[in-house]
Amino acid sequence: MTAPASIGEFELLVLLSVLRQGRSAYAVSVRDELERSTARPVSRGAVYVTLDRLEHKGLVQSWMGEPTAARGGKAKRIFEVTPEGRLATQASLQRTQSLAAGLGLEQG
Repeated sequence: MTAPASIGEFELLVLLSVLRQGRSAYAVSVRDELERSTARPVSRGAVYVTLDRLEHKGLVQSWMGEPTAARGGKAKRIFEVTPEGRLATQASLQRTQSLAAGLGLEQG
């Protein structure tokens, strides 16, 4: 069995945001979720580049949604985390929790 892909902090945050939104995640909603959750500004470009990189790694997949009148007849590119993306997310969270264990950093 191959080890899960290694991901960086921002990639982890993007994956978590996509997971939180299910099959309705698109770049702008991912950015909005990140800004809400982290209370820090996030550029659209950073989200687009990261989603492309995650798709190239096989951690997310995308497809074009239906065109909408609200978007002037344009379709949204919808993202979903793949099973490999779920494994990478879980592995990253476990590594972080393992490293932090016993340091008194737990929130409670």
